[in-house]
Amino acid sequence: MLKRKMARLTVSFLLIAVASFASADVTLVRFGPVGDERPGLIDAQGQLRDLSSHVAEITPDTLSQASLDEIAAIPLADLPLVQGEPRLGVPLTGIGKIVAIGFNYVNHAAEMEVQLPTEPLTFMKATSALTGPFDSVIQPRNGHKLDYEAELVVVIGRRAQYISEDEVFDYIAGFTVGHDVSERAFQRERGGQFTKGKSADTFAPVGPYLTSKDQVKDVQNLSIWSEVNGEMRQQGSTADMVFGVKEIVSHLSQFMTLHPGDVIFTGTPAGVGDGMVPPQYLKPGDVVRIGIEGLGEQRQTIAAPR
Repeated sequence: MLKRKMARLTVSFLLIAVASFASADVTLVRFGPVGDERPGLIDAQGQLRDLSSHVAEITPDTLSQASLDEIAAIPLADLPLVQGEPRLGVPLTGIGKIVAIGFNYVNHAAEMEVQLPTEPLTFMKATSALTGPFDSVIQPRNGHKLDYEAELVVVIGRRAQYISEDEVFDYIAGFTVGHDVSERAFQRERGGQFTKGKSADTFAPVGPYLTSKDQVKDVQNLSIWSEVNGEMRQQGSTADMVFGVKEIVSHLSQFMTLHPGDVIFTGTPAGVGDGMVPPQYLKPGDVVRIGIEGLGEQRQTIAAPR
């Protein structure tokens, strides 16, 4: 009887241990000059700690559940505090593709005077558009209708192909903030292609943090906002998405294989400059701030064309 009781206790303990080990509550960053970023971690007190003695870089391989668990298990005493306020870069490197969803908030579709899509409207952003969350956004040459879009970004952690909606969260590593910068003239007046209006250099600020999925209690109930020069422009909630995270990731996996490190911009709420009367486009010197509840915020200054 005692042996059976001890066996049950041992099994229960192992199950609890496995369950706790499988919950990787980590917030990852990359800090340092452009091209020389180092991996870091944000602790419970909001302090930046250097991960480089344990992790060489934050890459697609770092996003596996096993790797995130290992990082979560590192004693904080082993991670030195980073002094000062270093630049923060995109919170992972080696992003294979940027997939984006258009008109995915009911009120944004209304302000743009388009019908709600019956399936996720999908386009791509060039990976050369990636930039840090506090780096300048550069207006492209011949661009004159520069616009802002605050977006929730999904970061894929496992190879996903033909997955169901119920499986989606098993394939997600975490979430971050994205700014889907857009040049509306290129988007609409130069052949009607979304991609070339969305892909100029610096048109994809991502970060500041990569927040593991376990820390986000309800991804479909997060406030999302943007402001320009201190004026609030967008105030929405991910609850207002036409297609939620589960639908988007499952849908995309039917048409393309999603790999670890791929990122998905999930759409923006109403309040973009192009939807105002008259339109209010960004110009050099403007300051844009965007943020998402629990995921942090970004700040960019618009720079003149190089």
